[in-house]
Amino acid sequence: MTISRSDRWRGVRRAVAGALGLLLATAACANTDPLSDLLTIPGSAGLGAMTRMERSPYVGGGTRYDLLPLYLYEGDRLFLHASRGGFKVFKNETQRVDIFLDRRFDGFPADRIPPSLAGMAPRVPSVDLGMSWRYRQPWGTVQAELLHDVEDASSGSELRLAYAFDWRSGRLALRPSVTLSARDAKLNNYYYGVAPAEAMPGRPAYAPGAGIDTSMALYGSYDLSERWRLLGGVSVTRLSRAVRASPIVRQGVYPAVFVGAAYDFGSREKAWEGTRSPTYVKVLHGAAAADGCHLIRIMTLQCASIDNVHPTSETGVQVGKPFIEKLGGWPLDFVGYVGLLRHNDSGLQPNGWQADVFMKAYYYGFPWSARVRTRLGFGAGVSVAQHVPYAEASSLAATSRVLNYLEPTIDVSVGDLIGSRALKDTYLGFGVSHRSGIFGSSSLLGNVNGGSNYLYTYLEMVL
Repeated sequence: MTISRSDRWRGVRRAVAGALGLLLATAACANTDPLSDLLTIPGSAGLGAMTRMERSPYVGGGTRYDLLPLYLYEGDRLFLHASRGGFKVFKNETQRVDIFLDRRFDGFPADRIPPSLAGMAPRVPSVDLGMSWRYRQPWGTVQAELLHDVEDASSGSELRLAYAFDWRSGRLALRPSVTLSARDAKLNNYYYGVAPAEAMPGRPAYAPGAGIDTSMALYGSYDLSERWRLLGGVSVTRLSRAVRASPIVRQGVYPAVFVGAAYDFGSREKAWEGTRSPTYVKVLHGAAAADGCHLIRIMTLQCASIDNVHPTSETGVQVGKPFIEKLGGWPLDFVGYVGLLRHNDSGLQPNGWQADVFMKAYYYGFPWSARVRTRLGFGAGVSVAQHVPYAEASSLAATSRVLNYLEPTIDVSVGDLIGSRALKDTYLGFGVSHRSGIFGSSSLLGNVNGGSNYLYTYLEMVL
């Protein structure tokens, strides 16, 4: 199969857009970005996890439980608030304008369709391109957001107007908010309508059209220490009258609750203030592991076989910046990475791009490290693929382009091995590129249990 240059670059754009479009939504119809001020110092990054419980708006949909990863970064211009990522166009003490991509969690999983929706086409989550304006005063914060579906699931648009008030007492911070969401007909008809071809006795064709949803929420955080924070929140949403009249929509309001925790790695800029921050550049190439050669078996040296039946490979580059050096005086560093990989699926399916964003810990306190510096690394973050890699598509019933990303590695200093001071900060190593559905109940990660493993060799330089 021949893929044009324009198709390839379109794939790169989709992969990068997906990577930026990752954020947590605490309610299906409202998002005042509860994580927007969790990291207050420019250059800060954080990782965490959150469990969410929300009542489905669909008849017979019951209650959904999600375990969601949190990926956080707050730069001078760029930001990533778990599922929302973007660019700060303008910012001063009272106002801020952002352009962002945000994950829309509306819809229902194809493998969890309630009886009331049997025979209907799946209503899938999507990615919105948005612009927001925020105005902050002592009496509260007013925010306006305009969003449009750029993955063409619904091709719909939404305008959100919100008010929030920030209150802090010691370690406790609370943020009550109210949101009005004006959704257009395309958006509501896709997620809550019944197409003529889907109509049946008891489920007539229905198009709710445009409407305004209302949401109220209370978000909170508690500082356990300088770096650890507990997170929580409750929200309740009332859909528009026309949507509530849909034969597939349950009557009433829709509550949601979430609790979680996050770790703040602090500011990269602050840690390296007054000095030049090193840059990590890594080039890698590897092959898909054999069926049954799972991550735990690889890490415990029980398996290192590649798939020779349906061989596929990946080649890529990663660029990293350090956030913490010698955490608490221990030989433990933390580095944030962004990576771009190219999958070669050997004609089994079209080749595709993969974007990864992750935080990685390096331990180097081995007895022999003074002679040959050795690093044991483990990274965790998020991965977005243009196409689901063949290694996953061929073995999993449920797949997702968006999955958790894990990366264990081990490497040694080339300079120490050959006695070259110039190459002391150049490392040769082996690693595993693991796309994982460990959050199997997560709508953010496609409700997938499983993943893929690629065994690779790499060369990393610290510049």
